Amino acid sequence: MFRHNLKYSLLAGLRVRQVIIWLLIFPIALGIMFKVAFGGIYEKQDLFTTFNAAVVMPNGENSTLRSVLDSIENGDDPMMKFTYTDAENAGKLLCDEKIEGIITDTGTELTLEVAGNGMNETILKAFCDRYNANVRIITEAAQNDPASVPAVTAALMQDIDTVNTEDLSVGNMNYYDEYFYNLLAMVALFGALTGLTVAVDNQANLSALGARKNCSPTPKSVSLSADLVSRFALQTVCMAVAVTFEHFVLKIDFGDRLGLVYLAAILGGFLGVSLGFAVGSIGTMDAKLKQSISTSVIMSFCFLSGLMKGDMKIIIEEHVPVINRINPAAVISDCFHALNVYSDTKVYFTKILTMVIMTVFFSILGFIFTRRRKYASL
Repeated sequence: MFRHNLKYSLLAGLRVRQVIIWLLIFPIALGIMFKVAFGGIYEKQDLFTTFNAAVVMPNGENSTLRSVLDSIENGDDPMMKFTYTDAENAGKLLCDEKIEGIITDTGTELTLEVAGNGMNETILKAFCDRYNANVRIITEAAQNDPASVPAVTAALMQDIDTVNTEDLSVGNMNYYDEYFYNLLAMVALFGALTGLTVAVDNQANLSALGARKNCSPTPKSVSLSADLVSRFALQTVCMAVAVTFEHFVLKIDFGDRLGLVYLAAILGGFLGVSLGFAVGSIGTMDAKLKQSISTSVIMSFCFLSGLMKGDMKIIIEEHVPVINRINPAAVISDCFHALNVYSDTKVYFTKILTMVIMTVFFSILGFIFTRRRKYASL
């Protein structure tokens, strides 16, 4: 009996319009828009890479400056690469955006010409200021005490490192990917629209199908269980498609534990379905009104999680952190974030446990409110 009900519940679920629109087409379209809007921003603005600069020496070769620049340029991961040329060609390179700035040796100091005010230009300015300051110190030492010049030069050339560098994370630090994590959370929670149909289709006062089911000799627990399992199965497929599309098509970095990503997405989908089941079972409101309420609640959860405003979750964490602990969208997106940022899985499995508890709670709530309904006539 259960298998028979499950079969036809699956077929009926495939005909639910929300499955195609909200769980397949909409996330793919929105994911593409996010990729167009945010793709490459992190790499261009925040991720440091080697950049180029031109060096002009109109007064002839400066061996001291050349040795300093060579020491910067050499190495496996150099900060800057230098092109030695004349002023005219350097200006052309700067206009063509092939270099970040022009360093000119006037004989007494270095001058800098840049076309922007980004991180690379700031690094160039800091280098020129540091070099000019060192030249002045050495010049003053030569004038006051020539014998001290070697010691002063050695002190200036010595690398002083009083800070121990320790990575807090070895994962992906591209915070624009948080939008894609929240997109998956939204897809998972939109499973509530299919979960809501489980409750509606089993209430005689809300649908003709519900009236027929309540007249059927099939135990309501069997009918409800079959419907709920079918929605879980459909949501699993939708979540698998969403993760696959983001990772393999949009090239979103989920780290090297993709199996756990799929697990979090699928459990998040279960949470969404159970949430809709619980909402649909409460009250005697019209099915469309319940659907509107569910959509509003879902979008509110997603807003608080950062889908529309990237730093919203951080703001809430600073002022009302408890919201992030009970917001289903935040819990789901935190699973992906934890996998991508932390080397261990402690935070991840804490969020997984939270999702499981929420899913069980909403499912039990839906069963209680749906099964206890009695009708005087049908």
